[in-house]
Amino acid sequence: MALIKGHRFPVEFGEAFPRGLVMVGEIEPDLEYQSQDDRARGREQRQRVDEVTGLRQWKATVTDPDEAKAKRASFEVIFTAEVQPAPLPDEVLPGMRPVELVGVTASPKVMGQGEFKYLGYEYRATGVKTPGTPAAARPAAGRGDGKPSGEGKAAAEAKAN
Repeated sequence: MALIKGHRFPVEFGEAFPRGLVMVGEIEPDLEYQSQDDRARGREQRQRVDEVTGLRQWKATVTDPDEAKAKRASFEVIFTAEVQPAPLPDEVLPGMRPVELVGVTASPKVMGQGEFKYLGYEYRATGVKTPGTPAAARPAAGRGDGKPSGEGKAAAEAKAN
């Protein structure tokens, strides 16, 4: 039996990122490519939908402090959830906050260009939480099982205020 192309391997967060991750910026919608022709016609950009789960895709840039090579330390994580995952506002520096991913999967992917190609991984998650908190206590949107918790970014911000 062979693995299907695009198979996602479930991974424990602590196993993949022993020193954790730092999110840089915010979680944003993962938008489809829009050509100049589409922009000229005034078409709105559409948010990507995950082919496997059917949920909307979101993305965020994270940095792995455990990665030795600077070029590989920062990468994008794709979130699959119906509502936008909202991390807690515990910033260590402006625009930077430690996070722990929930429902992490990894897919092997060829990265780099030309003769500098290497095997890397595309990481996906269903939610995000503050490091060290149990999954039930987090106010993030994804529940960890691919189903939205009903709280979006606005609800989490309202709770914080």
